[in-house]
Amino acid sequence: MTQGRPRFKSDIRIKKDSAKPVVKDDSRPCAVKNCAKPGDCRVPKSRENLSDYVFLCTAHARAHNESWDFFKGMGDGDIERFREEAMFGHRPTWPMGKRTARARNGQGPLHFHDGHAVLDEDDETGQPRRPERQLTRLQIMSMDTLQLAHNATLIEIKARYKELVKRFHPDANGGDRGAEERLKQVIKAYGVLRASGLI
Repeated sequence: MTQGRPRFKSDIRIKKDSAKPVVKDDSRPCAVKNCAKPGDCRVPKSRENLSDYVFLCTAHARAHNESWDFFKGMGDGDIERFREEAMFGHRPTWPMGKRTARARNGQGPLHFHDGHAVLDEDDETGQPRRPERQLTRLQIMSMDTLQLAHNATLIEIKARYKELVKRFHPDANGGDRGAEERLKQVIKAYGVLRASGLI
C-alpha cells in the first residue's frame, strides 16, 4: 500500500433514478352526457350488481351519491330480510342442529345403521353411556377411596367428593377431629383424579 492513496474507493456515486414519473391517466371522460371533465370517481351502476361501475367526475359523483337510495323500490319485508342477511354477510344459514346430510336424491336426511352403537350416547337401557377408560393403579385406589365405580362419570365424582367432604369435615361433626384423617384421604384421592385429567 502506497502512502496517501486509500485502499478502497471512498467516493460512491449514486445513479439518478431514470424511471419516468407516473402520470395520472385522465383520458377516461365522465360518463354523463356532454360532460368534458375526467371520470375520476367510480360509482356502482345499480344495487343488483355492485361490482359493475360507471366513472363520473367529482361533481356528478357527489350528485349521484346524494340521490343514491339503495332500498328504493323495496318493501318493508324486503328491507328487513336484507338487514338480517347482512348480519351474516349474505351467506346461507340454518337453525342450530338442523344441518344434516342429505341423501343423493334429495329426499330427506341420509340415514345409516350404527350396528355397534358407536355414535349412541345412551346404552341399551336408555341410560347415559359410561366412559370406558383404562385407569392406573393410583387412579383405581382413588376411586375406591371415594367409594365409586371405576367407570364413574365426572358428575358422579364431583358429587361424591362434595358429599364426603361435608360428611368428614370437623365442622359437620361438632368439632370432632376423629374423621379428619378420612377427610385428608378423600381430598388426596380427588387431587389425584384431578391431576390425572379425569375431572
